Formats: sequence, C-alpha cells, structure tokens
Amino acid sequence: MHLYILMKKYFIVPLLVGCALTASAQVKPTAKKPTVKSVNHVTVYVTAKGTDYRLKSTETLNLQPKAQPLETETVVFVDPAKTFQTMIGIGGALTDASAETFAKLPADKQREFLAAYYGKEKGIGYTFARTNIQSCDFSSDTYSYVSTNDVTLKSFDISHDRKYRIPFIKKAQQAAGGKLNLFVSPWSPPAWMKDNNDMLHGGRLKAEYRQSWATFYTKFIKSYEKEGIPVWGLSVQNEPMAKQKWESCMYTAEEERDFVKQYLGPTLRKEGLANKKLIVWDHNRDLMYQRASTILEDPEAAKYVWGIGFHWYETWTGGGMQFESTRRTHEAFPGKNLVFTEGCIEKFDYNRLDDWALGERYGLSMINDFNSGTVAWTDWNILLDEKGGPNHVGNFCFAPIHADTRNGSLHYTNEYYYIGHFSKYIKPGAKRIVSSSSRDKLLTTAYLNPDGKIAVVVMNPNDAKVDYSLWIKGKTVAVSSLPHSIATLMVY
Repeated sequence: MHLYILMKKYFIVPLLVGCALTASAQVKPTAKKPTVKSVNHVTVYVTAKGTDYRLKSTETLNLQPKAQPLETETVVFVDPAKTFQTMIGIGGALTDASAETFAKLPADKQREFLAAYYGKEKGIGYTFARTNIQSCDFSSDTYSYVSTNDVTLKSFDISHDRKYRIPFIKKAQQAAGGKLNLFVSPWSPPAWMKDNNDMLHGGRLKAEYRQSWATFYTKFIKSYEKEGIPVWGLSVQNEPMAKQKWESCMYTAEEERDFVKQYLGPTLRKEGLANKKLIVWDHNRDLMYQRASTILEDPEAAKYVWGIGFHWYETWTGGGMQFESTRRTHEAFPGKNLVFTEGCIEKFDYNRLDDWALGERYGLSMINDFNSGTVAWTDWNILLDEKGGPNHVGNFCFAPIHADTRNGSLHYTNEYYYIGHFSKYIKPGAKRIVSSSSRDKLLTTAYLNPDGKIAVVVMNPNDAKVDYSLWIKGKTVAVSSLPHSIATLMVY
C-alpha cells in the first residue's frame, strides 16, 4: 500500500512529502525468546501540540481480555514473542560548537542541561554519542592535530580539544553514570594529505598518505582514551560523497572499500584497536545500498566492518526520506549493524524554535529507522546557540536544546521531547518487537526492555484525534491519540 498521500496531507515540512509512514523490517526474528512480565497495566506518557503535555504521564490503564478485534476498529497490535535487533543506545553529537556553547552557560544551567539529556529519571537518558576528529563545520575554526608534511605524525597533539571539547565530553560521561558509548568521525584529513591541499571543499586523500591517515585515527583514539574518554567506535569518513564548503573529503565506494581493507582495518588491528566498531558510509540513505554492497561483498573489507552508518539529508534533492533503502540494506546484510549517525533540521531560524514540524520529523525518522533494523540513533549537535551555531562557514542548524548566550537561558524545542519518547523509555539491551497499526494514521514501534517492561511508541501526525485499541496477545485497552502527538505506552 502506498502512503505518500498521507504525508502530503498532514506534514507541513516540504522535505517530508513523499515519505512512507510505517515500515516493519522484514527480518527473521531471533530464536531467543524474551522474558515478558505479565501485561496488565499501561502507563501513557504524552507530548502533544497545543497542550502543556511534554513527556507527561497522563493516565494508567488496565488491559482486559479481548480475543478478536473488528475490522472497523483502529488497533495497534503488539507481539512481544517476536523479537528483532537489540538497542545499543540513543544520543547526540558532542561537537566543538556544543562544547563552546556549553562553556558560556552559567553553572546552574550547565547542570540543568546535563541532567536534561543524561538523567535517567528527570532527563531523557542519553547513552550514545559522537564527536569529530579534527575540525568540522560546527567548529569555530579549521584546525588540525599535526604539522604540515609531518608524515610520521610525530607532532600529533590534541591540545586544541582540551579547552572546551574534552572537558565537555567528560562531564557528559559523568552525567550518564560513567558510561557513554562514543564513536568518532573525521570530516577531513589535514590539507597537505589531500589532492586539493584544502581541508574544505571536498578533495581526495592522496595515495601516498593512506597509511599516515590510517595511523591518524589510532593516534586520536589513543589520545582520547589517555584523557579518560573511552572510544566505542569510529566511522571512516563523514559524508564521503559530499563536496562541501566546510571540511569534507570524497571517497567512491571502491576507494572506501580499499582504504578499509588495505590500511584502516589492518592498522586498527596492529595498534590493538580491533575491538573498536568500524562504521562505513556515514552518509545519506539514498546511496546506502550501493555503498554497503560494494564494501561488504568484498570479504577482505567486510571482515573489518561492524556496521553501516547513515544520515537523513537525502531530502536535499526535494524528495522524502528513503526508508526503503535502509530496509533493503538490512535485508541484504543482516549480519552488519545499521546506525543512524547524524540528522538535524537545517537553515536555522530563531522564529521557528517552537515549530511542531521539527519534532515530527524526528518521530517519523526514528520510528521508521528502528523498524528497518537500526541498532543505535545519533542526533547531530546536542546544543547550539541562539544563532544555530557557532559554525565557521555559516551552516547554521537546529538542535534539540538551544542556549541563548546573551542571557544564559536554555530553550527546549519539541525535538528534545520527541527524541525523549524513545531514549527515556527504550533502554540499551532492549529487543525490538512487533508493533503494527491497522490504520496508516498512526506510526508505531515497540521494544521489550531488559526488565520485562514493554515500551510502545505511537505517533499521530494528523490534525484529528485518533481513538484506537492497544492489543497484546488477547488483551486490549482503549487509548486516545491527540492531534500532532507522540506517546510512549509503558506496558507491565
């Protein structure tokens, strides 16, 4: 069934026109059966447009026996006996821009910010993070860790990061309870390693510097770990098909494949870092399958690759988010992990900070990405200022929380709350389970948490309320989904 008309009717963001709403990944359920506690009660947490509901507990309901729903009913079916991928974590990027903005906040607002993201009770429980190797667009300047033409990398020094970023990451780690899975990504090698002699504007890694660049990753990882920041994984290159006005570097699929199998993979092993999760692609969904198949059909390259990273900016062409590409990639390579490595809403406008479409784009993407097999989901900048920066090339964007550095205040956009409906209630180690709506007006995904509680997310992007029944193995309860709302139903 094609659902494109619904998107056009109900979403006001032009980039979303044409997206498919619901998508259950056609994957083989795992053999291991989940441990499910008795399902008798449902606590509903809601965020809704036109209300003061923000992750608000609105009601606790009781499930009652009901064997057969009618065709005239709207039903969300949940089956905890069918399990799929395991959740690793949800979080955001700890960039230079976020760190610099954080440093400008008064101490009480810094504490509030950290608790809002990483607090497990009062916050939304982030457990995953990303940071940049060398500078990116969301840095105040362009910088490198090595001197020009230092092929042996003897001058390698991360002193730049000690001013803002390293202290910021360590505070985030502490706020998260001491553990925060962090992966690292380069935007560009040093200028002298590239054929355009520029960290910006694309260019390619010169063949003679491939080994030096591979060693560069290991230097960075070891330097950060020496600072007390464990590194969980890394991606090969941020957006390897994008020639940007900011830090960027181009790789064809074949070039990335060969760099992984001939240089980066062997170097990670040689340097004792084979346990780091290596992620390829790290770019948009549209070319994802072509990149994955080119790399993973080569056994020598595939043996080093843990997963495939993807972004949501394929909408720059004017189309919608290509969830089909994600599903096809997962179906073809079920042994590799899918990670959403970056997404944000571009073209910052201070007057749009409360635009409900911001959060709804997150809800649409996260539900479809998880239903397509994604194991971890990473937002872009965790914090930006009142201008959508700092950014040294003017590429200003939205973040879930913005700081007004003029008065030291924090502004929580509805992105923060939409993300929270997943990150707060779906814990690391949770198994995705079947959740299927009988009507295309509701989007849904569900997880069985390690403690046996079930988290069912239901999103209503429509202008009208939708009454439905939650049905789990012969038990049901009536629920109302408010217009332009997202809810997490905790079943126990």
